[in-house]
Amino acid sequence: MINIAPVSVSELTAYIKQALDNPFLQNVAVEGEVSNFKHHSSGHMYFTLKDERSKIKAVMFRSRNQRLTFIPQDGDILIAIGSVGVYETNGEYQLYVELLLPRGIGELHMAYERLKEKLAHEGLFDPQYKRPLPYLPRCVGVITSPTGAAVRDIIHVINRRFPGIDILIVPALVQGEGAPASLVKALSLAQQQENVDVIIIGRGGGSYEELSVFNDETLARAIFHSRVPVVSAVGHETDVTIADLVADVRAPTPSAAAELVVPVYADLVEHVTALTQRMYRVVQKQIDAHRRYVGQITSRTAMKRPDDRIRQLRLGVDELWSQLFTIGRHRWAIERAKLSLLSGKLETLSPLHTLSRGYAICQTVQGTVVRNAEQVDVGDRLSVRLYKGELLCTVEKGVGEDG
Repeated sequence: MINIAPVSVSELTAYIKQALDNPFLQNVAVEGEVSNFKHHSSGHMYFTLKDERSKIKAVMFRSRNQRLTFIPQDGDILIAIGSVGVYETNGEYQLYVELLLPRGIGELHMAYERLKEKLAHEGLFDPQYKRPLPYLPRCVGVITSPTGAAVRDIIHVINRRFPGIDILIVPALVQGEGAPASLVKALSLAQQQENVDVIIIGRGGGSYEELSVFNDETLARAIFHSRVPVVSAVGHETDVTIADLVADVRAPTPSAAAELVVPVYADLVEHVTALTQRMYRVVQKQIDAHRRYVGQITSRTAMKRPDDRIRQLRLGVDELWSQLFTIGRHRWAIERAKLSLLSGKLETLSPLHTLSRGYAICQTVQGTVVRNAEQVDVGDRLSVRLYKGELLCTVEKGVGEDG
């Protein structure tokens, strides 16, 4: 007896498909010889990759193979990059190809991917390090081959957009074994010029091998550490190099780079003219507003005949002064009357007033007022204060109230 529950073919195929679904098999590069190649009328490519001991079926769909620059042939040694999956209808596993490269180019591409991953991890492609381009550079540095079409295109576009702007051409090799070192040296020379505000580095289109000099690590780091903003312009729009990724701005072509680094002179003149007219309108509006304000002020009576206003104010001051004088004199009379009344009362209560009626004040020589005869003895000296003058007397006899 077999104690294993059977599964359907579909279930088994789905299980195998799930088992193949791992990171390694979803991004794998396979090198092999092409056989049984067929370019279907649908546009899809079907072929087999094989080596001395094994083979695997492969398919490259139309959406992926449209960018190929060559048609594979039986016997070609290629590197296919893609993922391994199961075609459930036939129960066969096969390679779904995303990118197909000749062996030499494939090796360059793998090196490119490794360097790209390394530099990305270090942050050399991070947008936070990208610097803006100057709006109107004093001088544009151009690093490229002095004999190629790229330099002619750049010069033509810059002169068309902004005639008379300075262009510094720094010659460099753009292909071959010594090209990366030549480009690094040229970049260093361009940065030493104080008036160079932006640098274009690149070349025209070419094969993958020719453009691979811009995938150099030393060149990438030199661009990243450049004192001056760098615009990369390598190949055509579909070509993306390490230099493109690390530069401050990537241009799809050399001509496009020239358009990015300088504005159109006519547009600049038009913009300045528009700003001038706008400034004139604003200033004129302010002048008109102040003119109306001055007109309103000068139209007032006080501004037309200022002497009339001064005379009115002077008359008002004279009137106030007269009122103040009258009020002060009246107040002075009232206070004088009060003072006279108080003086009369004080005079009435004054001892001198009593003395004027014939009375006198008798005091001892010590100043004590004598009110009773018993206060003094015979022979005591007394001072008698009269209304006018004073008498010094000696007591000869004292007589009391009882006689």
